[in-house]
Parts: sequence; structure tokens; C-alpha cells
Amino acid sequence: MPITEILAKNAELYGDDVSLVEINPESEDHRKVTWREFELIEGNPSDHWRREMTWKEFDIKASRFANLLLTRGIGKGKKVAVLLMNCLEWLPIYFGILRSGAVVVPMNYRYTSDEIKYCLKLAECDGLVFGPEFIGRVESIADGFKRRFLCMYAGEDCPSFAESYDNLTKFCSSHAPDVKITDDDDAAIYFSSGTTGFPKAILHNHTSLMSSCITENKHHGQTKDDVFLCIPPLYHTGAKMHWFGSFLVGAKSVLLRGIKPELIIETVSKEHCTIVWLLVPWAQDILDAIDRGDIKLADYELSQWRLMHIGAQPVPPSLIHRWQKVFPHHQYDTNYGLSESIGPGCVHLGVENIHKVGAIGKPGYGWQAKIVDERGQTVPRGEVGELAVFGPGVMTCYYNDPVATAAVLHDGWLFTGDMAREDEDGFIYLVDRKKDVIITGGENLYPVQIEDFLRSNDNIKDVAVIGLPDHRLGEIAAAIIELKPGCRCTEEDIFDFCTPLPRYKRPRRIIFDKVPRNPTGKIEKPRLREKYCGKSLVETQIEN
Repeated sequence: MPITEILAKNAELYGDDVSLVEINPESEDHRKVTWREFELIEGNPSDHWRREMTWKEFDIKASRFANLLLTRGIGKGKKVAVLLMNCLEWLPIYFGILRSGAVVVPMNYRYTSDEIKYCLKLAECDGLVFGPEFIGRVESIADGFKRRFLCMYAGEDCPSFAESYDNLTKFCSSHAPDVKITDDDDAAIYFSSGTTGFPKAILHNHTSLMSSCITENKHHGQTKDDVFLCIPPLYHTGAKMHWFGSFLVGAKSVLLRGIKPELIIETVSKEHCTIVWLLVPWAQDILDAIDRGDIKLADYELSQWRLMHIGAQPVPPSLIHRWQKVFPHHQYDTNYGLSESIGPGCVHLGVENIHKVGAIGKPGYGWQAKIVDERGQTVPRGEVGELAVFGPGVMTCYYNDPVATAAVLHDGWLFTGDMAREDEDGFIYLVDRKKDVIITGGENLYPVQIEDFLRSNDNIKDVAVIGLPDHRLGEIAAAIIELKPGCRCTEEDIFDFCTPLPRYKRPRRIIFDKVPRNPTGKIEKPRLREKYCGKSLVETQIEN
């Protein structure tokens, strides 16, 4: 069934229960008072510090926006982009677009004006909903919007070049429109993360979205009593598809606008969160804050927190072993997925397989996986090849790009571009991105293996390994190392630390610098190559 029917069911069964909570530490009122002081104030000092919404309100807001879109001629076959920071309006707008029959197009909040314009054109959008953080960027391209393009602003003090979402939707019907939506209908266009150049437009249908609800819930067993803490941006498949597991059962979720360790732990405590999905840097920061004494766990109520899971990037085993020492009662899971496979879950470790930390796991619920050579033939267990996956969440195509689609879709199998191997027990280990493999003197080096080793150094906060040109070996491995605050380390210290590695795997060059990551936690290696190899992002895109 289409995913919009779940919202209608939740509104009917749990109408007065809280569906979403937004906590916004960026608001003026949050900066004026601490959380504990906030509790002593009679009445909330601001509607924007902590806001919540019931399932009935969620359903009504989605229906009103759907009806507004239909009055503007936006329905099946049309596309509406969403450019918002995480907020209480985000998901009702998303479901309103789906409920109208149109295709929803979430956009990265870091996009520049040119990138916004590029993606709107690539996806052939008929409308855009944007928030206050993006007024300047949208205004600079507004003159180029095509005739009858719907430019709608969600926030206070609507700019003159847009229409007010709040003012228009409050006069629309709160009943769901009579639009027939099938499982095969186009539902959403997501953009690739852009770590290898300009983003591609990834088209999914309603079957894909619904399958992610089921897969996520099967993996983590969400019930109505769970509370999911959502920190990553909702424009990305990872955050939203993990939320889908809670959405399926009508559980409450908390949208936290902030990644400071103290704020995360405080939110878990105050909102009684039971499930938290983190990115590697955030988990690292939490542990470091605990080690420094900035966070004293005894000050918080954390006994209800049952599951911490990580995805979107390779996870260093040393980090999870460290987490288990601090939080021994936590279940843990690693999730692997791509936007092309509707986010997380096509491969996952499973909470019962903590002894296999380091692996990304086995095929997820409803999924198949195989590891193949360059001819597409399955390789023997233990050998490295490209990971391919098959399941109900595989994308329809790269929108309007049949060449790129044909390069990764073969008989329904999605070739991920990730190099992996399978152990004797059938667990899959991610080795590296196919495009990130370094060939030095004829040997293949997989940067993730070197990065995992270096992260076990107590002085290192983050690390990225890239290939640098070398006239003799073709390429050499260079380690860009970001040290923890207050830690000192020399190149010689790192070289000495790497002596347990086989000689050919040791980095030949050490660079102390900040490791750039995008909002979903992925290392932006093209930017490092541009900085240290002189390769531009455009050249990287052509190579890839």
C-alpha cells in the first residue's frame, strides 16, 4: 500500500498522541535559559524552543498542503522540492506532497544558489518550499523560475518573491483529497550525496518507501512505546528511513536541531528516547565528552535507551568496543545502504551479531546481496569484489539519465560501487569505495582498512586516506589526520604507530589537517584530492 495510508491509520488510531517533537537550540529563548531553568517556568517561554504535534495535527497539515497543491494544478506527474532545516513542518509538507500524488524532492540544506538551481532543473520541479535560512539563496535565482512555478515560504515574515505556506494552507480543507495513489507511482527524488561530483537525481516509487518502513521495523523492532531521536538531516534517506520504522507503528519521534554531545544526552534523558541513530563523529564526540568529564552520566536518566545504531559510512570497530564499555546495556547495529537502495537496511549487522562488529552484516529483510568481479560473476568467499544488492527498495532509475542508470542497474541488481568481501559465516565486510581504491606499485590499497587502524590511536579524532600521484609507484597513500583537541603528535609518531601494518599498507605521507565531512557524515574525499592533488571536483566527476 502507499505510505500515505500509514499516516491516515496513525491519525485514526492515535490521534491525540504526540507524533513529533522539535527541539531547537538555535532559538533565542533556548539561549536565554538552560533546560533545567526551562522546566521551572510556568508555560513555555517560546513556541519555537520545544514544539510538538499530535498524529491528528500531522494528518490535517498534510491534507491541507495536499489540497493547496491540487488547487494550483500540482498533482500526479508534478514535482515539488523541499528545502528546509529539520523542523516540525518538514514531514507534514513531505506527506502533503505525496498525498497530492506529486513527487517530493528533498534538497540538501548546504546547497549553494547554483546547486539549488541545478537540482530544481535536473528534477524538473514545479514548486519549492523553503525556510528562513534560505531566503537569500532562493531570492538570487527566483527570477529564473518558470511560469506558474510555486515558490512557497515556511516561516515568519514571508519575503515578497514567495507565498506564505502558513497563510495559504490554513484556509484549505483538512480532509485527505480523493487522489488514487498506487504502489508503482513515482513518489520521491533524492539526490546522491555529491561526494563524487555533482549529484544525481534518484527516483523511487511508493513500493520503495513502504519497503523501507517494513525493513527498518523488522530490524529494530520498534513498538508504539519507543521514542526515536532523529538528529541527521531529513532530506537524506538515512534519517527519514530510520524514522519510518517508528512511523509504521505510530511511535513518537524527536527532531533535534543540534549535535553537541551534552545536548544529545540531555535530549535522550528529558524526552525518554529509546533509539538513537548516530553518525561516527557524533558517537566519537559523546565518548570524548564523557572521558573529559563534560558529561556525567549519573546526572541523566538513560536507562530507557535501548539501541544505538550507526550508518552512512564505515564504522571503526574500535569505536564500538569503546561505546560498549561505556554503555554495556545498549543493543548495537550497523546499517548499510545507499540513496539508490532507499537508504539504510539492504545490509545490516543485526543486534544479535555484536560479535561480528566490523562487518556491515548480511542482507537485510527482503534483500539479497552478492559480491562480483568486473564481469559481474560472483567471487569466491574471502575475495574482494563489488557489492551488488537486490530488493524492493532499489531505485527506479536515475531521473532522465539512462546512461548512468544502465551503468549501475543490471537485471534489477544495483551495483553499489563499494568493494567488499564475505567471510566464512556469510558476513559482509566493506573494504572501500571502488573509486577510492589506491593502486600503488601494482598493489590495491583499501583506504578504509588503513583509516580503521589509525583511528585506534588515542590521539586521533578523524582520518582520511587518499592517493597522491607518485612518479615511481603511480600512487602513494596519504593520511590526512585530525587530532583530538589538546593532543600533540608528529609525523614520526604516526609512522612508528603504523609499523604493525604490512609495509605496502603504511601511509607514505602524513598530513595534519581537518577532515571534511558532509551532513550525512561521509568524508568528502574529492575536496581533499582537490586540495592535495590539484584535482578539481569537475575532474573527479569525469573520472568517476
